[in-house]
Amino acid sequence: MKHRFRILSINISEKKGIPKKPISSVFLKKDHGILGDAHAGDWERQVSLLASEDIDTMKKSGLDIGFGDFAENITTEGVELSSLPLGSILYIGDAILEVSQIGKECHKGCAIKKAVGDCVMPRKGIFAKVLKGGKISCESSCYYDL
Repeated sequence: MKHRFRILSINISEKKGIPKKPISSVFLKKDHGILGDAHAGDWERQVSLLASEDIDTMKKSGLDIGFGDFAENITTEGVELSSLPLGSILYIGDAILEVSQIGKECHKGCAIKKAVGDCVMPRKGIFAKVLKGGKISCESSCYYDL
């Protein structure tokens, strides 16, 4: 059964450890990640995803934050990302991603935590490898199967 979700924002940065800036579309390269993003490369965390619902939880505590502020590449809506099992397949436009990691160890004193006071990414963010590349945008059709 297909479970649909949406992309609210696609975000990139040229350096690691800083908030990412929204961009209208990107190209996902197989076994690499987002072209032009500092986190892309031949490793397990090629693309990061964070649900807007988790960002909203942080906003309720009074933080003035937006998409990309937690250094996520893709901000989603309509899927509880951290509950997806490892190995889950995400279909975004023509691209295919595989969930490779859920959460991460927080870097002490990272720019994101310093800027907003907390970082939800280590608890709720997920990471994926690109199995099939393709151009994606916020208008891309998105789903996963369970």
